Amino acid sequence: MGNVTNLNRFKKQRARDDRRAQADANAAKFGRSKAQKATETKSVEQANAHLDGHRLGDTLLPPPKTQGEAKDDPDAEE
Repeated sequence: MGNVTNLNRFKKQRARDDRRAQADANAAKFGRSKAQKATETKSVEQANAHLDGHRLGDTLLPPPKTQGEAKDDPDAEE
């Protein structure tokens, strides 16, 4: 007699192969290459640097007080 073969092992291997093939197809269809990701990251960084270069100043002004806050604040000028 020949060797006893576990068919579950072959079914599981076939299922793994099918999932891997589907994943590869999806990666080719929807994925981006490493170079494309790097290019996009660099362009975003350059755009942010360009915008930061046009800032008027680094100081942030406090938000204006509303009328209700001015009445409750003892330091507020009348």
